[in-house]
Amino acid sequence: MTIDTGVNTSDVIVIGGGTGGYSTALRAAGLGLDVTLVERDKVGGTCLHRGCIPSKAMLHAAELVDGIAEARERWGVKATVDSVDWGALVATRDDIVARNHKGVEAHLAHAGVRVVRGSARLTGARTVRVESAGTESAPGVHDLTARRALVLATGSRPRTLPGLDPDGRRVVTSDDALFAPGLPASVLVLGGGAIGAEYASFHRSMGAEVTLVEAADRIVPLEDADVSRHLTRGLRKRGIDVQAGARLLDAELLENGVRARVRTARGETRTVTAERLLVAVGRAPVTEGLGLEAAGLTTDERGFVVPEDWGRLETAVPGVHVVGDLLPPPSLGLAHASFAEGLLVAETVAGLESPAVDYATVPRVTYSSPQTASVGLSEAEVRARGHEVDVDTMPLTAVAKGMVHGQGGMVKVVAEAGGGQVLGVHLVGPNVSEMIAESQLIVGWDAEPSDVARHVHAHPTLSEAVGEVFLTLAGRGLHQQ
Repeated sequence: MTIDTGVNTSDVIVIGGGTGGYSTALRAAGLGLDVTLVERDKVGGTCLHRGCIPSKAMLHAAELVDGIAEARERWGVKATVDSVDWGALVATRDDIVARNHKGVEAHLAHAGVRVVRGSARLTGARTVRVESAGTESAPGVHDLTARRALVLATGSRPRTLPGLDPDGRRVVTSDDALFAPGLPASVLVLGGGAIGAEYASFHRSMGAEVTLVEAADRIVPLEDADVSRHLTRGLRKRGIDVQAGARLLDAELLENGVRARVRTARGETRTVTAERLLVAVGRAPVTEGLGLEAAGLTTDERGFVVPEDWGRLETAVPGVHVVGDLLPPPSLGLAHASFAEGLLVAETVAGLESPAVDYATVPRVTYSSPQTASVGLSEAEVRARGHEVDVDTMPLTAVAKGMVHGQGGMVKVVAEAGGGQVLGVHLVGPNVSEMIAESQLIVGWDAEPSDVARHVHAHPTLSEAVGEVFLTLAGRGLHQQ
């Protein structure tokens, strides 16, 4: 609902209606606080409207296309894909987004959260001016005051590269790739992180020739090296040209595409011509026009708002908190992390004891084909901290269900030597996004391999490979050498 212009004071004002913002607002309202949420676009933010939800809907469509190809080529099911009706795909995607959007709005209304539509600018530590187009009966300027807390949740935007201005057709960012016209026959993806890998995977499923360029020496560089290796293998097996350790030299806009020069890891210069160039080189926090200085706030050199107290996500200005993509590392820029941050801030403001977000136990997922999912530390990170480690890996094809799926992949567990605490679990393969919750509990509860090994995993499943790795680390594995 829209704010009554007669109300200008609330317990909590939240600026930004994405996952971090609306989770803060809902939890605070549920704890009996009076909450105003300011959003200049649509509640739900990037995740709901331009990121997580629409992209995963399209990746599901890609899975269906891949499944038909597998049915024909591997299982003898005589099925073919005549074509992809882009309009129908988009309509289904948009319907899913619209229904989720209505759901978020309904939750906010039911909780009694007042929603102000407009752009917010701080005028003090807990005062905000909101400007909107307005109407004759509803003025376009609201001056609001927070009695207890101001929460900044303005999110992020895609980073771009100098000289590569997105036009929504030939050069696109991850935000507008979903809404580019039609399906291209060829795509050059710049950036091999999770977003780049997902979009490369989607376009390949839809029949495009895809080149994926990553400046680091491996794709998904924040993941364990074995995860990168297995994902690279899986994407290349599907026909994606993965170029890690490579960089873009320049790009020329053509009438119907882009011609780019790429320096490969071997020092060779390659020319890549594609209908679309997708820039996926990360995201930048949105603080432009927010008036941080009026509240006594500053950003670091990367544009993040750094909390003074990570246990409360409170800035150096008392009563001003930060959630979501405005936070620097160790925050992960993930929607599910921002949900946890929102709960923490709301409970803190309400006077409850709330546990700090343990970012080491927040799962990370790449929804490409194959998928990756991980929680905790990589093997390299554990060794860099001076730990002696036990490491065990198992290919998913070592279990029957992995053979059925036929995508390859692996399970890798990193634990302290001598049967000590599990510090990291790393998965690659089909549907591993649905398998990571168990590992999150294992790492989060400081379990040891022997704790996990006494629990029986269902057979035949992909998850029994996880169970077998823990059996092996506990000295009880059936397949250990």
